[in-house]
This record gives sequence, C-alpha cells and structure tokens, in this order.
Amino acid sequence: MSGRSVSHDTFIIDRYYDVTPSRVYTAWADPDEKALWFPIGEEFDFRVGGREYSQGIAPDGHQYTYDAIYQEIVPSERIIYSYAMDLDKTRISVSVASVEFKAKGSGTQLLLTEQGAFLDGLDNVSQREHGTKILLDKLGETLLPASSKKYIKK
Repeated sequence: MSGRSVSHDTFIIDRYYDVTPSRVYTAWADPDEKALWFPIGEEFDFRVGGREYSQGIAPDGHQYTYDAIYQEIVPSERIIYSYAMDLDKTRISVSVASVEFKAKGSGTQLLLTEQGAFLDGLDNVSQREHGTKILLDKLGETLLPASSKKYIKK
C-alpha cells in the first residue's frame, strides 16, 4: 500500500460587498489592488491562459507554492482559474475555482465555488475553505473606506 489518496470536495463562499461588480472585479484583476488582500508573487499575468505564481514561507517554516492558470475571464462577471498548491516540494492539491460577480442592490454578491482534489491527506476542504474565507474578508476590508465598512459574511 502506497499511502497515496485523493479526496474530492467542493465549497461555496457567498459574500456581499457594498460596491459595484466592476469595483470588486478590479480588486481581482489589478495587481496593485490584489496585492492589498492576496499575496502576489513572482508572476501575475491576468488574461485567459495567463499565469499567477507565488511562493512564500509560512509561519510554520514551510514553503507554500500557488500556481494558477486563468481559464475564463468575463470582466465584472466571472473569473475561472485552475491551480495547484505545493507544500515544500510536494503537491498537496489541485483545484478549479470560479468567482462570480452579481449586481445585488447597490452592491455585489460574490460567489466563489472551488472544486478540489486534496492529495495524500496533506490538505483538506475545511482548511482550504477557512483560508479562502480569510482572504475574502481581507478583500472586503480593502474595498471600502474604514468609516463605511459594510460587507456581509455568510
């Protein structure tokens, strides 16, 4: 027995931001804006077929690598990308994620759906969902002036 395994799972995160869909989209598409809430690394090529690549050392001393390819981009409507995560030199997951921006009232409903293959027990859906929620909370904090923070976690 090799000890190898694959666990497939999906999660959906629903957020509301009190700004327009184009404003939320720009926070994903513009490298300076994205760097305010997501660790931008060595490469950020935001176009269909473009790559986003970063490596960093976590507080636990391990190196994490994020390697994404943009599969579909419809400005202010959706972004679909696939990505792999490595821990040190070991692949821990491969995912497909879609981000939808929907006008809702005076703001935007963001729906992020991720379908992942989590490898060899080194990562799991609850850890990934938790980390993604932290990033989307940080996104919400960057979208509005401090005096008018208004986004809803679901």
